[in-house]
Amino acid sequence: MIVDCAHYRDGRRQHEGAMPLEQAAAHCKLGGFVWLGVFEPGPEELTRVREVFGLHELAVEDARTFHLRPKAEQYEDGTELIILRTARYDDEREEIDTGEISIFLAEHFVITVRQGIASELHGARSRLESRPELLKTGSASTLWAIFDQVVDSYAPVVEELERDIEQIEATVFSGAVAPTQRIYSLRREATDFYRAVHPLLAVLGRRLQPGKSPPALLPYIRDVHDHLLLVNEEVSAQRDLLATVLEANIAVISVEQNKINLRQSATMERLTILASVFLPLSFVVGFFGQNFDWLVSHITSLAAFLVLTIAGMLLPCLMLYAWLRRRSRALPPAPTTEATSTVRRGAEAPTE
Repeated sequence: MIVDCAHYRDGRRQHEGAMPLEQAAAHCKLGGFVWLGVFEPGPEELTRVREVFGLHELAVEDARTFHLRPKAEQYEDGTELIILRTARYDDEREEIDTGEISIFLAEHFVITVRQGIASELHGARSRLESRPELLKTGSASTLWAIFDQVVDSYAPVVEELERDIEQIEATVFSGAVAPTQRIYSLRREATDFYRAVHPLLAVLGRRLQPGKSPPALLPYIRDVHDHLLLVNEEVSAQRDLLATVLEANIAVISVEQNKINLRQSATMERLTILASVFLPLSFVVGFFGQNFDWLVSHITSLAAFLVLTIAGMLLPCLMLYAWLRRRSRALPPAPTTEATSTVRRGAEAPTE
């Protein structure tokens, strides 16, 4: 969909409202330049734009594809393709929405192809139209307006990411376990945002090279480049901070797991003590609960009861003690310290 199409000459817009593609192509020969804005065009619409303005087919193919990183390419016909990544923070979902702007830059026309809801350019066009001294420099002035708006839109995203990171950081370092999935999600968003910001430094740096931009635009592009440097540093710091927060959260989870293990060990210790208390009673009940005629007929007094009970408990203990003693004697003796030192000195002695 064509959003706007205007012809600019002598620092002013020459008409009101948009114009058809064929009329815009004809105005390119009248001096000045034409700025055509297209939003999420279909293949047929892009093909029509390519035919009317004579764009390279590879450049149009790049404009159809969503890229992960900004880039700039120069084609033989003099047209330059610049691809930018845009970003906007959604407060309701607490996520970053990304978009893309493909810019076809030539001497007499500029074509911007927008993808995604975070790529609005009406403010950039209005701001440029209010600066006739910059519009007079030609089609390159649109790059400054677009770069400036895109970089300015990064600042709120950085602030919202910082706020989310501070919330997660406060949760982790308070001793509570933060949701690991949320930390991973923030780390992924920060990484995607970094991929949009960091490569743009090279694209903007290229515009600062001699002959790439009109001299009147260089201070403005340099100012945008400085702002982008600050954003890049902040995003890099946020990525490192999220990595630290993730490690701290894993440590907190380990501490909590250790506390759970200690509580389970204490519970098992209490149960073991309780079982040990009831073990003799279980033996007595189990032993004398056997309904054998011999036991019934021979336990006729308290003395017989005590003798059989004590003998029944001591006999297994004595048998176990004798078996352990016999097993310990059968094992080979451990080497003494003197013998070990002698063997070590013999091993270290040089052989002839």
